Amino acid sequence: MASLMGTKIVVVGGSSGIGLGVAAAALAHGAELVIVGRSQDKLLKAQHILGTDGRVKTVTADMTHEGEIATAFAGIGAFDHLVSTAGALPPGSPIGETDADETRLFIDSKFVGAVLLAKHAARRLNRGGSMTFTSGINKDKPPVPGGAVVSAVAGSFSYFARALALELAPSRVNIVSPGWVDTPMFDELVGDAKAGYFEAMAARLPIGRIASPADIASAYIHAMESDFTTGETLHIDGGQRLI
Repeated sequence: MASLMGTKIVVVGGSSGIGLGVAAAALAHGAELVIVGRSQDKLLKAQHILGTDGRVKTVTADMTHEGEIATAFAGIGAFDHLVSTAGALPPGSPIGETDADETRLFIDSKFVGAVLLAKHAARRLNRGGSMTFTSGINKDKPPVPGGAVVSAVAGSFSYFARALALELAPSRVNIVSPGWVDTPMFDELVGDAKAGYFEAMAARLPIGRIASPADIASAYIHAMESDFTTGETLHIDGGQRLI
């Protein structure tokens, strides 16, 4: 089990939600961080939350713009681990009402963005380092109706990691698959109905509660530290796949 002490970790989507939880956990393990996101204001707020001891730098970049990704990694330079928790609001229309432009935008934001991250990160990743991407419970428990697209995209990440783990070996590639997590994105998805949704789901989960970003961060830490784990999808969903 490798230590994160003194390593350099890039967290894409690190300004809020699960990404911010991963950033905080990585700092607690002694790492130096570069948090990447689209909003400079959110990045600066996250930097303030994480602390001002000089171990957290920020980079503004949009995953859907390859030029911005390339520029970001050129500035970051060599690093040890990449974590991407960046996401986009999923489409939710039944298949008969699916909008092609909305679907393409989601695929570009979620999956193509991850491919471009891997492309440019691979050029700077120190040998034996790792990349960890994020899928989610929708691949296992798709919302019906309206879950076909998000389920397909989330599910594709596991196969992406298996192939990329071979291509980039001995560097490692893994996926973390959370269940429901109390993050700002959930507020965007369901608004004021969140409390009711969470109460009902918590009552069904074997764990008995909804996860916080700190709960999920441990899986990403494991993926980075475990130098014998690659090509895997780590499920951390409180048993949501079982119900």
